[in-house]
Amino acid sequence: MTTEMNRRSFLHMGMSAAAAAVAPRWMNPQNSGGRAPVSPVDLIAKMRASGDSTEIKTTKLYDNVYLLQGAGGNMAAQTGPDGKILIDSSFSTAVPRLRKALSELSGDSPHLLINTHWHFDHTEGNEGMHAAGFTILAHSMTRERLSRPSEIKVIGASFPAAPGAALPTVTFEDKMHLWHNSDTVAITHFSPAHTDTDVCVHFQKANVLHMGDVWENGFYPGIDESSGGNIDGLIRATEKALALTGPDTKIIPGHGPLGTKAQLQATRDMLSTVRERVAKLKAAGASEQEVVARKLTADLDSTWANGPFPSDMFVGVVYRTL
Repeated sequence: MTTEMNRRSFLHMGMSAAAAAVAPRWMNPQNSGGRAPVSPVDLIAKMRASGDSTEIKTTKLYDNVYLLQGAGGNMAAQTGPDGKILIDSSFSTAVPRLRKALSELSGDSPHLLINTHWHFDHTEGNEGMHAAGFTILAHSMTRERLSRPSEIKVIGASFPAAPGAALPTVTFEDKMHLWHNSDTVAITHFSPAHTDTDVCVHFQKANVLHMGDVWENGFYPGIDESSGGNIDGLIRATEKALALTGPDTKIIPGHGPLGTKAQLQATRDMLSTVRERVAKLKAAGASEQEVVARKLTADLDSTWANGPFPSDMFVGVVYRTL
């Protein structure tokens, strides 16, 4: 079994169980696959422990652009004489493995760490990578959320403010461009989608797009409503990303395997389908409990219900964020 499949299996078991532990009582307890609920504290501890033990796999996507996959969210790196760019930093426990993986790519100096959003599996390594020489860049709301205690409501998890050395020191509001290592790097903020902190990073010459958790390839996504995420924003962000890509663009999701425009389009179509089904019943006066009980995604589950979040939870958050 590959490292990626091990990671996805772990996240699926742990996140589903934790989700069941904090879900409304009317939800089907079988969503956790019959496993005993895992507390959010225990789940996060196990996820952090996986950062220390999980190898970071590197995949070359272009002459100097690489996909990095380990215990946390998918990362990417660009190398070259202007210095390395790193996208996302995984868990704090993954920093030694991440630094080793980057050193094996090239001897170029650290330059810039870009956070795609604030979530802990994408930013906990910030402090360690800053100590390694990276300047941290993100949307202004990422700095805001990391600067104070935050929560991810859907898994019932709370987080203290990040240490000062983990905070982005360069922020932007809408978009910015870097001309770095003979490529144009376009960084674009999505309106609230997965969260209100999401950005994508487009290496235009390399034709590589990193979408963070705005895209989770191959399964129902998480939407962090406690951080402003909502289904309509997620659909708009997916459409915005589709407009940036061509048939040969290599698209890096926040979780899941490297993807294509066709796969991203399939995700957009699924999101729109579920949204319309839920919206129709909600407009007719159905409660969240009633909508979930209708099993609106039964015809989609064989394709999409193989990730961390059960279909009932996805339908519930769609209902709440319409």
